Amino acid sequence: MARRRTEVTREAGRRRLRVLLVGLIGTAVVVSIWLVLTQTPIFGARAVTVVGATHETGAQVAAAAGLAHHPPLLNLNTGSAARGVERLPWVRSASVSVHWPDGVRIVVQEEVPRLVMAESGNHYAEISTDGRVLATSTTRPAGLLAFGGPALPGPAGSSLGAKDEIGLAVASTLPASFSGQVTGVTVEPGGWVQLALTTPVVVDIGSDTQLQAKYEDVSAILAGATLHDGDIIDVSVPDAPTVTGP
Repeated sequence: MARRRTEVTREAGRRRLRVLLVGLIGTAVVVSIWLVLTQTPIFGARAVTVVGATHETGAQVAAAAGLAHHPPLLNLNTGSAARGVERLPWVRSASVSVHWPDGVRIVVQEEVPRLVMAESGNHYAEISTDGRVLATSTTRPAGLLAFGGPALPGPAGSSLGAKDEIGLAVASTLPASFSGQVTGVTVEPGGWVQLALTTPVVVDIGSDTQLQAKYEDVSAILAGATLHDGDIIDVSVPDAPTVTGP
């Protein structure tokens, strides 16, 4: 009887082992089939939705994200795809998300042109306040602040050089009290920033240090002083402004 019980126990163990092996094999087969299917066009990035892009076409955004040939979603690195989109001239930031079985959604936040720079050959470059060149054209875009730097701007998608940063810092922080009177920001040799006003009056800002104090000086002078065409307001030394004639 003892031998019989032992044999029955062993047989039950063998049956459980066979069931376990069959289950493992079945699971491996299902996983293998799934992995094969995910590498087919059935689960490729066939439905790409682009939101927020007005200057770049959906096809351009999809191509920049690496989706032009509908790669398998399983292989898609959303972070890398987003960085690819952000290399497009007008794209400030992008996010990419996967939606099974074949969808990808790309949300784009575009740059806003604030500055215009003259190029050679009567061309103009639209530029954001962080120095990114967005587009070039043969006509001067209206409503943008003229910006002058030590070098000509590069092609669309490039950024202005380090020597322009001082001027960008001023252009992006002009206060509401007189920003509407500013027609241009120029970076002079030696890192000296100068503003052109509608009056026409010139403002020497100097470096980009203590800008708030300098802006307060400019606001006070514009509000209280009698100025003439060609006058130069020098606020390069905060709290010690001067006004000189042409």
